[in-house]
Amino acid sequence: MVLAPEYSDNKKKKEKKIEKVMNSIEFPVFDRTTENSVISTTLNDLSNWSRLSSLWPLLYGTSCCFIEFASLIGSRFDFDRYGLVPRSSPRQADLILTAGTVTMKMAPSLVRLYEQMPEPKYVIAMGACTITGGMFSTDSYSTVRGVDKLIPVDVYLPGCPPKPEAVIDAITVG
Repeated sequence: MVLAPEYSDNKKKKEKKIEKVMNSIEFPVFDRTTENSVISTTLNDLSNWSRLSSLWPLLYGTSCCFIEFASLIGSRFDFDRYGLVPRSSPRQADLILTAGTVTMKMAPSLVRLYEQMPEPKYVIAMGACTITGGMFSTDSYSTVRGVDKLIPVDVYLPGCPPKPEAVIDAITVG
């Protein structure tokens, strides 16, 4: 935190000082010296810095779990306040929430989407059908019994379907 001299506890000193900005992330684009709490940088560098910690989830879903995921984009849960910008292109996304039943016919497409995502990439398996095949796994020959057989999963989110609050917890904690 950088305080301007007029707000500091030392009110007797009225000299202008340049204070150093302490940043926990080593990022060389910012000018480390600041006067009166002003940072000067280029717009491109500021845009890159803001994208450094934000996740861009891929809009991918096949059934009822995706409806819960889609409700996060609305005003009630406001997905964007966490820096999550939903993307429709796998080349711009770094998080994929596999929501819903994955069938054998859909499996090659899911693997292709995962392979097109840039590094680092994260996967959240959302719902019982995605994690284990759900209620369709016993009687169906075409259901994949766990998406972790196709792509590596970072966070498992159980439920049928999981609530939007659980999805937010999985993203912020996981």
